[in-house]
Amino acid sequence: MQAIILAGGKGKRLAPYTTVLPKPLMPIGDMPILEIVLLQLKKHGFNKIVLAVGHLAGIIEAYCGDGSRWGLEITYSMEDEPLGTAGPLSLVDGLEENFLVMNGDLLTNIDYSDLMRFHLEKEVLATVSMYNKDVPISLGVLELDNAGNIVDYIEKPTLVYKVSMGIYFFNKKILDHIEKGKYLDFPVLIKQLIEKGEKIAGYDFDGYWMDIGRHEDYSKVLEEFESMKDELL
Repeated sequence: MQAIILAGGKGKRLAPYTTVLPKPLMPIGDMPILEIVLLQLKKHGFNKIVLAVGHLAGIIEAYCGDGSRWGLEITYSMEDEPLGTAGPLSLVDGLEENFLVMNGDLLTNIDYSDLMRFHLEKEVLATVSMYNKDVPISLGVLELDNAGNIVDYIEKPTLVYKVSMGIYFFNKKILDHIEKGKYLDFPVLIKQLIEKGEKIAGYDFDGYWMDIGRHEDYSKVLEEFESMKDELL
């Protein structure tokens, strides 16, 4: 079972930490978030890991090595210039028929093996993991009718959206839609697939999920990790 971990971004929103440290190596508890992800993938049967690296790649490779200390087979795919989130897949050699792709800065208790089962049962080109995200609005929201009359006033509502978790399963045929060496992000790729009539499944997840891309999210993860350590590892 093969997983591609995207670990090449500069993590600008977490500066100045990421000036000297790759975002996937930001510490959570007593280990980097990337190591937590690797241990989770190992637990769920993923033994072949490709790290798609770029920014500060040497530090990531020095820490992870060949993966043998975790019982994993880790290889590296280097991007010389930023290729977005989907573009790096075009450079990965030896992709299996179906494979997991995920960001390297996520903390979640998702069941990766169940995600794989779901993807294979759906027989689709792509599966996107989804999470219900609460978005509080700190203002009063007005609803109007067609004549411009106010018909409702909702004070500080909380909206709920299904958001992408940054965790995907793809069939190898996805490469037919990714130009080698060209910049491409997943939102653009998914929209292109929809326009072409490709089947894309959504995997609903209602457990724990956070990314550490922003300072406030990273601080929250640091606060929550110790109490959730047993179910995350």
